[in-house]
Amino acid sequence: MSFTKDPKLAAQGKLNLEIAEKHMGALLTVRDEFKKTKPFKGLTIGMALHVTKETGILIRTLTAGGARVAITGCNPLSTQDDIAAALAEEGVEVWAYKGESREDYYKFLTAVIQTEPDITIDDGCDLVTEIHTKHKGLLPKLIGACEETTTGVIRLRAMEKEGELKVPVIAVNDNLTKHLMDNYYGTGQSTLDGILRSTNMLFAGKTVVILGYGSCGKGVAMRAKGLGSQVIVTEVDAFAALQAAMDGHRVMTMEDATPLGDLFITVTGNIHVIRMEHMEKMKDGAILANSGHFDHEIDMAALEKKAARKRRVRHYLDEYKLSSGRVIYVAGEGRLVNLASAEGHPSEVMSLSFCGQALACEYLVKNKGKLQPTVITLPTEIDDRIAKQQLIAMGVAIDELTPEQKKYLGSWREGT
Repeated sequence: MSFTKDPKLAAQGKLNLEIAEKHMGALLTVRDEFKKTKPFKGLTIGMALHVTKETGILIRTLTAGGARVAITGCNPLSTQDDIAAALAEEGVEVWAYKGESREDYYKFLTAVIQTEPDITIDDGCDLVTEIHTKHKGLLPKLIGACEETTTGVIRLRAMEKEGELKVPVIAVNDNLTKHLMDNYYGTGQSTLDGILRSTNMLFAGKTVVILGYGSCGKGVAMRAKGLGSQVIVTEVDAFAALQAAMDGHRVMTMEDATPLGDLFITVTGNIHVIRMEHMEKMKDGAILANSGHFDHEIDMAALEKKAARKRRVRHYLDEYKLSSGRVIYVAGEGRLVNLASAEGHPSEVMSLSFCGQALACEYLVKNKGKLQPTVITLPTEIDDRIAKQQLIAMGVAIDELTPEQKKYLGSWREGT
């Protein structure tokens, strides 16, 4: 059973899946292995991920390994309806459509949970949270879970700290091949892609204020600077702020940055980093966009309440008229702009992330009953394997250590 927007979109979805597959060679290597080993035979994997063409290739990889897969979206605006239709036609259990109501969003999460998954894959931790709070009877059956994104890992570590986490969860986001690739290269490119589709703005000469300078913020700043923008960074972490300054960006408080910015991009994973007090001091025509997972980085509730007028002026671009007469624009309804307004990360980058997810699921199965209910980082050798597979897919060769070099690196006796 599935629920998608329009089954007739499946033909286009299959074409998009075909294109994505051509650019996800590392993940296809994992799929070929899974076809032989069938690590998930007899198991159900429940997923709350962005229903995109890249996620579709991950699903095909897991089903090749013997899994029954059930999926829903992890954000109301991130589903690609043609992909959802194509996956449903392939026999995947899909509950997702772009523009889901809050009621449907949680109803679909429940539908996935009712398949009684043995493993879950989350982006944002909502699936794990629902199981821990409303479906505790499933916890003994759950081998473990995997988490895709920074926001979800933050929530999971809070659960662990409070003693509320009852199953082992692999923080796939902690893989070098995830947060230093997906978050940096993927978020950097796809965020600007979403903003451009909504606004068609010129970045050159504009002042872009980036809130947060983690891996995502660094990627966004690099791309904005590359297009000729003047970048301002706001931060609460001293070392991240120092990095931003050393990278050549202006670093200041949000209070000082507010009247200077033409475009504001939030990538903090925190709540209300742009508040009404800031919006009221912004330039007439300032643009706001969020590339964090949830829609509360910008205080959209306060804006909706206090704006004198709101109207949709372009593709996922809303104009808000303030009581002062000035207007500000919000791209992607304040939700993650790279998926609300565009198509998310490019396939090559997601191939790396989803190698991590696939191999994390395999790791949970291989270590069933041996792992503690904590947040776990995959062993370094798995990360290294993913990097090597991607290099091979790209046709890139690297050197190997000679026996002499290995001996030297393993010794302490040779000095100056």
